Amino acid sequence: MNNTKNQTIEYWQNRCNELEKLIEVYKQQLLLMQDRQFGRKSERCEMDGQLLLFNDAEEHDASELIEPEIEEITYHRKKRKGKREDDLSGLPVEQIIYQIPEEDRNCPECNETMHVMGRSVRKEVKIIPAQFTIIEHIQMVYSCRSCEKNSDHVPIVKAQIPEPVIKNSVASSSAVAHIMTQKFVNAMPLYRQENDFLRNGFVLSRQTMANWMIKCAEDWLQPLYEKLKQLLLLRNVAHADETTIQVLKEPGKKPDSKSYMWMYRTCGDTDRHIVIFEYQPNRRHEHPKEFLKEFCGFLHTDYSDILEIPTILSKYRKVA
Repeated sequence: MNNTKNQTIEYWQNRCNELEKLIEVYKQQLLLMQDRQFGRKSERCEMDGQLLLFNDAEEHDASELIEPEIEEITYHRKKRKGKREDDLSGLPVEQIIYQIPEEDRNCPECNETMHVMGRSVRKEVKIIPAQFTIIEHIQMVYSCRSCEKNSDHVPIVKAQIPEPVIKNSVASSSAVAHIMTQKFVNAMPLYRQENDFLRNGFVLSRQTMANWMIKCAEDWLQPLYEKLKQLLLLRNVAHADETTIQVLKEPGKKPDSKSYMWMYRTCGDTDRHIVIFEYQPNRRHEHPKEFLKEFCGFLHTDYSDILEIPTILSKYRKVA
């Protein structure tokens, strides 16, 4: 009797242990699912827009950088008549004419010479891949033979030559513009451009491309930015808004903390629109106050922003 009782107790003890282990497994699975759904995602590259593209040059050596995913959406629609002609109408046309040699134009029935009665046309789109060319700027230097013989001073005159985009660099304006367009318009990261150049037999490292973009941004785009800002602040009406972005490895901030990209633009009553972005680590009202300190017009912004910065332009606004 005792034997049977002990066996029963041992059975239920083992059964309880198995159930406890099973509960622990389910508990861990539940925690994992909750963490995936509601946990922090500071290491995930969430592309709400194109804002995360701007730090690629500074992070060019990060091999673990996650690239934006591209979602492909397909749908079916009826083909519109004449659409193909409209799409090709703006392209240059290169004609290749195929003719029968004159000695072979004899009629197969009567052997008389045949004439051209018409033609059929088949159109194709030809794409020429990127071509890489080295341009040598040869600057001629001149001196005076007469002064060389009869004077103790020989003037040397050099032909005028355009200044380089970056001094002591092989960068050209077209090369930098192409790299920037591929990066910021076509969302093509620098390492992919590096591989694409390599496939075409041209070695250009991502580090060099990053240096080019940063240098040109400082030397050429920053003055343009300041001029656009000056023109924007002269307007009577301006719009402002901000959006959150995530910046990894930012000094003094956690990876999952929010940073902000402020946007300022002209009103719709102008033919030449100006849109300016300004990065700031937080949403404090001091940033737009500093940006708009010379603005004397009316600011159009969200109601929530007005609540946060109610006096930002109070002393700058014109009396209506």
